[in-house]
Amino acid sequence: MLVVVLLVVVAVVAVLAGVHWYVWRRLVRDTTARGGVARRVGTAAMWVLPLLSVAALVSGRAGAPFWLERVVAWPGYLWLAVLLYLVLGLVVGELVRPLLLRRGRVSSSAPPLLETGGQGPRTLEPSLPAGSAGATRTDATEASVGTAPAEARDAGTTATASAEASAGTVRTDATVASAGATRTDAAAGPGAGGQRTLSRRLFVSRVVGGAAASVALGTVAHGTYGVLRGPRVKRVTVPLARLPRAAHGFRIAVVSDIHLGPILGRGHTQRIVDTINATSPDLVAVVGDLVDGSVADLGPAAEPLARLTSRYGSFFVTGNHEYFSGAEAWVDHVRELGLRPLQNERVEIGAFDLAGVNDVAGEIEGDGPDFGRALGDRDRSRASVLLAHQPVVIHDVVEHGVDLQLSGHTHGGQLWPGNYLAALANPTVAGLERYGDTQLFVSRGAGAWGPPVRVGAPSDITVVQLASRHA
Repeated sequence: MLVVVLLVVVAVVAVLAGVHWYVWRRLVRDTTARGGVARRVGTAAMWVLPLLSVAALVSGRAGAPFWLERVVAWPGYLWLAVLLYLVLGLVVGELVRPLLLRRGRVSSSAPPLLETGGQGPRTLEPSLPAGSAGATRTDATEASVGTAPAEARDAGTTATASAEASAGTVRTDATVASAGATRTDAAAGPGAGGQRTLSRRLFVSRVVGGAAASVALGTVAHGTYGVLRGPRVKRVTVPLARLPRAAHGFRIAVVSDIHLGPILGRGHTQRIVDTINATSPDLVAVVGDLVDGSVADLGPAAEPLARLTSRYGSFFVTGNHEYFSGAEAWVDHVRELGLRPLQNERVEIGAFDLAGVNDVAGEIEGDGPDFGRALGDRDRSRASVLLAHQPVVIHDVVEHGVDLQLSGHTHGGQLWPGNYLAALANPTVAGLERYGDTQLFVSRGAGAWGPPVRVGAPSDITVVQLASRHA
């Protein structure tokens, strides 16, 4: 087992090293001058930023002081999000780069190049290779120029003037050809009058790199704003075959994956509480992954949950991150805040049963889901709703005849194209789907894990309205 873990760690490190080398190559080496300030700064950043990301990922598990976690979390996690979209942008740039370079080669052979020097603009003709017709003509003409003055002295003043004029023309052509060769071959150097010129390859590298960086930074900035602004309310109606008419229109506010931690704190909790209370729900369901840290560090951040209001109260089930953060202590703490934990148990809420199971991550501690305890002896003629953090338990839930499962965990993928990866591990990534006689609703969550960024999967709080088919 240890060998497998080490192999995975080595593979991850190798991938991250390769990705950072690729970004450095395209964004730093290909766009800056060797030994320049920009090259040194970019290279230093390619070392510091990944180290901050690693520190952000491991500091909490390593027992680092909470203040240190907060210091490294923002730059470390945000760089991971920027890195993702930088790589995607640069990969797209690889498709565009050959087209831009080819267009540049075609364009450079058609019109003459203009340089501005101290003597005004001069037209530079493209250089010709040695031994070509143009070069032979120039050499021959220069040879004739060398003999022209002697012949002119015998022929008279008129012939002398004519030869001098011819010589001046030939010398000008030769000089221009030489200047054209120098101008064409130089990657980046001074032109006439001190004007610097860029090679086409350097110009294209800067355009592609700049475009990729701009898109990545803009995407991450917009995704960060969406998380810090707070979740939006979604509404979905779910008809249940066994729900009596008396319970028609019952509203459950479902919130999952709040992820209080070194970045999202008390203000984030307060925004969520205010949003839930504004919907006036009949019941509040907190479906796991409330925290990323200990009660000692994050207890004050969770305190606004005590102000949740609803007709039938607020209920809580554990997520996998509670088991990384001290699940037993958090269960006790949310109970103190007025939420009722459902640990493999159920309660009767009016005309239907509400059950909750522990997260599957608790199996490592012998505290995993127990569907027999939560659902085994219930009256199956009554409608039932189950709270379970991870959607993967849906098949067990179907076997127990549950009408509706409410889950989270997936974040809807959080960072596109992460939704495709989430779909590989979860039966439903977001929204409402049916499995046999059981319906599964998966929330995208109200917070964010790791980078406080969401792209293509905005955070939400969902008001699930139960509908009776007898109404």
